[in-house]
Amino acid sequence: MSNEDGTRVRDSDAVRVSDGGVTIDQLYSELQSNRSDDDDTNVRLTPDQSSEAILDDVLTALFDEQNFNFADSTVKDNLDEILLLLVAHRDSDTHGKTLMSDLAVVFDTHLSPGTVYPQLHELSDDDLLEAQELVRTKEYQIKDEEAFAERIRGAMEQHLALGFYLQTALSEYLD
Repeated sequence: MSNEDGTRVRDSDAVRVSDGGVTIDQLYSELQSNRSDDDDTNVRLTPDQSSEAILDDVLTALFDEQNFNFADSTVKDNLDEILLLLVAHRDSDTHGKTLMSDLAVVFDTHLSPGTVYPQLHELSDDDLLEAQELVRTKEYQIKDEEAFAERIRGAMEQHLALGFYLQTALSEYLD
């Protein structure tokens, strides 16, 4: 990304995502504080909050109406990171069937076992998830919290940067 004078801008702790110099950390802080000064809706993202509640809070902060739905293809394209977060936000019942149910409830997406289970196995093979063998199933938990956090931050930065690029490019086109 470049400043007005054309020089490249890269903040080592936070990626700049707009001409105004907003960083991912600032955007996240904004989501955690208030949607706006004249709105009393607080967005509090806590580790013990359910994935569904977190998504509801984020969508409320970003959009005036609750008519937003993720495309199935978007969920599939980001399934690794979504599964990691669903596992991280559950204390128990982190097996494939429950995670597929979570995908349906949180993202209104119905993916087949042939889509979800290979991803869980791959995340386990990549040492991000640890699989505990039970009688008839496996339960998953985060194995490497540092690698997990790095993976999620990387995906978040990519999506935020792309979203702000699309917003800025569209605004410039329409002006």
